[in-house]
Amino acid sequence: MTTAFYWDERCFWHAGGTYSFMVPQGGLVQPGAGLPESPETKRRLKNLLDVTGLLADLDARSAPPVTEEELRRVHPAAFLATFRETAAAGGGETGLRAPYGPDGYEIAALSAGLATSALRSVLSGEHQNAYALSRPPGHHCLPDWQNGFCLLANIAIAVEAALAEGRAGRIAVLDWDVHHGNGTEAIFLDRADVLTVSIHQERNYPLDTGDFAVRGEGAGVGFNINIPLPPGTGHKGYMAAMERLALPAIRAFRPDAIVVACGFDASAFDPLGRMLATQDTFRQMTRMTKALAEDVCGGRLVLVHEGGYSEFHVPFCGHATIAELAGSAIDAPDPFAATLAKRQPGPAFDAFLDGLIGDMAEAL
Repeated sequence: MTTAFYWDERCFWHAGGTYSFMVPQGGLVQPGAGLPESPETKRRLKNLLDVTGLLADLDARSAPPVTEEELRRVHPAAFLATFRETAAAGGGETGLRAPYGPDGYEIAALSAGLATSALRSVLSGEHQNAYALSRPPGHHCLPDWQNGFCLLANIAIAVEAALAEGRAGRIAVLDWDVHHGNGTEAIFLDRADVLTVSIHQERNYPLDTGDFAVRGEGAGVGFNINIPLPPGTGHKGYMAAMERLALPAIRAFRPDAIVVACGFDASAFDPLGRMLATQDTFRQMTRMTKALAEDVCGGRLVLVHEGGYSEFHVPFCGHATIAELAGSAIDAPDPFAATLAKRQPGPAFDAFLDGLIGDMAEAL
């Protein structure tokens, strides 16, 4: 069984809105290049896979869009109707920082379809593991509210399809995007069949979600884990959060599959994060998660692309992640590795972070 790589050129064509970085143009805000969420980070990752030859080690394919039935397991009919009608009328914005053009609905359904087909193929045994280069992303989208570049809840749609089809009974979602996975959390907050774990920069985005104290509601109490890390957390901090908090929780849950919300915006060069993760951070997190999946759920692991807004660094972080997932020796060395090694936190910060993670581990 090989590693699948789900992608589609149409996902790179998603566009909409007149923003200058994160602020709508107008008044004193001069026209700019648009939102940080652009096709270039994803397209350059795909290009790098082509140039190094890593793509040849993968089963690269597209997938059909998700159906209305699949969408309605997560999103209300009225929400979908408004989205579809607004897109058909030329596009617009019906949420917050999540504009779209006239093809927005179709492309978002395709993005969710890549994630859904990736999980389906792994659960069916067609592939050992998979990577879905989904765009637009999904982990901020609530059932009835588009948010933070996210138009549909890609991972939640994929998970609900797998559960409804009887392909799995329990699924763990690990989110290492620098921003809190508030949409995924909200969708599964009262559920015991889906464990959600989010490692994120504290009080980045959204500003009012992601607290460690939020552990779930009703039947879902204990099945939601937030790991908010302070700005400046680097490689050692991420390793500690994985080893002492995220992975033990997933191991105890014993899922049938693990899905990763794979954002690369914890990179030290990302304009929307203040963390110091390196290319090797993402490689090691993938290695650790893959080993855990092999131990607890037959290796069934799917990574779904979320954020990451550094056009020059995301391709190197993504390449290392996908090579590790596929067990490939093809490498694309990070040209900034030496620089990032010198920018890592010092002993005092490491000691502070060790205590913080220790307190969270004791509380779980």
